[in-house]
Amino acid sequence: MNVLQEAVSLRDKNSLGIDASARYFTRARSTDDLRHAIAWADAQNLETLILGGGSNLVFAGDFSGLVVQVGITGRCWQEINSDSAVLELGAGEPWHDCVLYAAKAGYRGFENLALIPGTVGAAPVQNIGAYGTELSDTMVDLTALDRTTGKVIRLTNEQCRFSYRDSLFKHEPGRYIIIRVRFRLSRTRDLQLQYHDLKDYFSDQDTSQLTPSDVAQAVMAVRRRKLPDPDQLPNVGSFFKNPVIPGTEWRSLKERHPDLAGYPAEDSAKVAAAWLIDQCGWKGYRNDRVGVHNRQALVLVNHSDGSGQDVLNLASRIREDVQSRFGVRLEIEPGVVGGATTGL
Repeated sequence: MNVLQEAVSLRDKNSLGIDASARYFTRARSTDDLRHAIAWADAQNLETLILGGGSNLVFAGDFSGLVVQVGITGRCWQEINSDSAVLELGAGEPWHDCVLYAAKAGYRGFENLALIPGTVGAAPVQNIGAYGTELSDTMVDLTALDRTTGKVIRLTNEQCRFSYRDSLFKHEPGRYIIIRVRFRLSRTRDLQLQYHDLKDYFSDQDTSQLTPSDVAQAVMAVRRRKLPDPDQLPNVGSFFKNPVIPGTEWRSLKERHPDLAGYPAEDSAKVAAAWLIDQCGWKGYRNDRVGVHNRQALVLVNHSDGSGQDVLNLASRIREDVQSRFGVRLEIEPGVVGGATTGL
């Protein structure tokens, strides 16, 4: 096992900048490091937390076990042909850097996911998505350590049970530790430009000549306009999922609120959580420590040394307001570690 540290602050290891601490901490740079760390924690009867970039976690308290940060790196092109290739990435690789790397090589499929913080290994857990694209659109399979058997296994896209911001890994938390992920990217697949912000960005350009790097740069510009940089204003990006409601409920809400923003399908609709929160007057709210970003109501921010519980208490108040006014229940995106979850 790599160096084992005690009483380690996690402030710089989570993008909300919460000053929680881990009783023990280590960084695993290989599968063997992972095995040794897990075996040590099991022998000590300690809980373990697998950490990527910490960009989708709320520490509601200190962690009394072992935090293992996955630092397995590596980028490898495989199965290359005239149109497509498979890109295998180590779980510890920074996600955004890999998006730019693939786009620069001329491959399409990642570009709409630019500037999403975190690591490659954390991305499948959330099935990250943005601007009309999800990770599951290009992921082939992944390699993981199955803690129930101690074996390194391969899970296909289908076995990961991806859905909107959801996956197998959320339903069996702690069982699988992702080591590497493989994606099939293409030189000729259609660029996904249907999202309104991207349409506006390219409204005066010939989109037939765009490269994946062009789209990645556009996505970065749009995100920077709307979302705060976690290095400047601590946050975890979108704090709430866009709720999916039955079509009958959508039509009823739309009749009562004609400006309601959402994405209706045949039997259901995905409602824009930001619109719901904004209508309840929360956008731009702040107290002494935490608040809601003034340009994006989905983003909760840590203004001044707020605790995880401060953030969760604010999220709970927002959810109660939205439920009371619209009858729609919001679900938070980040995972919560330690402490109470205030019903979230």
